[in-house]
Amino acid sequence: MNFENILIEKDGKTAIITINRPESLNALNHKTIQELSNTFEHLNNDSSVRVIILSGSGEKSFVAGADIKEFADFGTNEAENLARNGQQTLFNKIENLGKPVIAAVNGFALGGGLELAMACHIRYASENAKLGLPEVTLGLIPGYGGTQRLPQLVGKGIANELIFSAKMISAERAKEIGLVNEVFSSEELLPKTKELASLIARNSPMGISKAIAAVNLAGTQEGFEAEIKSFGELFEMEDKKEGVAAFLEKRKPVF
Repeated sequence: MNFENILIEKDGKTAIITINRPESLNALNHKTIQELSNTFEHLNNDSSVRVIILSGSGEKSFVAGADIKEFADFGTNEAENLARNGQQTLFNKIENLGKPVIAAVNGFALGGGLELAMACHIRYASENAKLGLPEVTLGLIPGYGGTQRLPQLVGKGIANELIFSAKMISAERAKEIGLVNEVFSSEELLPKTKELASLIARNSPMGISKAIAAVNLAGTQEGFEAEIKSFGELFEMEDKKEGVAAFLEKRKPVF
């Protein structure tokens, strides 16, 4: 696959997607969102890929936000369609993907960039990362799920503080509040993210896919039922049979 705004490489069972618009600090425009959507769709159907890493080119920016030039003159209907299409085409797709997606946040993750990272299942960040939702400085609010995912990750109080103030926070502060999982130097970020991806890739892809769906329903009554159903369904699947057999035979499972 050849794209204008993203790069794709494979490292064993891990696929690495790099948003490659360094001249605009990897800002999200319509074309980039569509290319990312198509890529996630393709990788989700590629059985050789177990884990996906998402990052931005260079050390300055993961994604500095949406490309404001594209929607500066929009009216209400156009703006609603922009947000709805973006959420359905990309952000919700990532969150509900059948494979884990890890954001390697290198530099700025602002506005749509932070929303993109929050749609991923796990977030690692570099020490120079700066994170925030500055939309209210434009007279707007986040439109790609930020008002929903940020409170789920850090609680309503801190989410309100970040959204209302529009302030940027450091990677260390993001880790303190649970917005990112770990913080590394810029040099260590991708190797450490690949290390985690490799660890995840050893485990049951069927189990992980079911776990993603169940965790996404956390906090709802449906979540408990989804866990029960998935737990039962996995008993009939090959991964469970291999996992239990390996345990009893005192060997590592081969999924």
